Amino acid sequence: MAEDNMQLQRWELKYFIPGDVALALREFVSSYLEIDEYGAKRPNLSYSIHNLYLDSEDLRIYWGTINGNRNRFKLRLRFYADNPNPQAPVFFEIKRRMNDAILKQRCGVQRSAVEAVLGGQLPELGELVSQDVRQLAAIQRFIELSGELRACPVAHVAYDREAWISPHDNSVRVTFDRNVLISPEFSARFTSEMDDPTSVFGDSVILELKFTGRFPDWFGEMVRVFGLRQGSASKYADGIAIKGEYCFQRNQDMAAKNFEVGLAAERKQARLSRLARLPGGSGVSRT
Repeated sequence: MAEDNMQLQRWELKYFIPGDVALALREFVSSYLEIDEYGAKRPNLSYSIHNLYLDSEDLRIYWGTINGNRNRFKLRLRFYADNPNPQAPVFFEIKRRMNDAILKQRCGVQRSAVEAVLGGQLPELGELVSQDVRQLAAIQRFIELSGELRACPVAHVAYDREAWISPHDNSVRVTFDRNVLISPEFSARFTSEMDDPTSVFGDSVILELKFTGRFPDWFGEMVRVFGLRQGSASKYADGIAIKGEYCFQRNQDMAAKNFEVGLAAERKQARLSRLARLPGGSGVSRT
């Protein structure tokens, strides 16, 4: 198995860019970074990522993002549908934002053990991809957080990622995410199939600049040359806001009632404000 190059602690800047600008940026970035090994021989230099997001019945994690809570986290299971091995691991991930920093914890688990872990059971050591102490801590914390929230699967998010990495270390990473889709998903089925998917950002490409230390000088030059404007982009939260919160609640009778009655005024305003910041945003859901 290839080395896991995930940055465990980093700063992250996001930008919405058109497709033609993304191609020009690729040429610029290639002068400093090299293409990730997973995308090097694939069409458009990209590989598919699938995330299964967990949340509480009242979507507490989602609302933490919509309301702009400074310290928040997401719980998700990541898998790669283009991996031909049906026993390929599933990665339990905690993505936490602490002020402006992004912290990640991640543990790879054999698919045969996923159901038990979602039920609150720690996997056996032999069911882990690695017995690194950090991964053991990650799966323990994941189970604790999901248990506190009674979190269950609610959404399947898929997209194509083009990733560029530093040839020297793991301090700098640039990614282009395209074709972001979301659909409700209330079970742990690890397939690329999606039921009634909705495009989250349309034809826009999500550019992410990720770094673990000082902001690289060439990042600043790139932002200036291409006139990039920083924004916020949450594939999970923005996807739910666009498609409609009621689609992602297990209790559909209650969800439909809440939708008819309307959200609390402050929550509704927060949702509309976030939608207005998206590409072509008007505060109106699109499918």
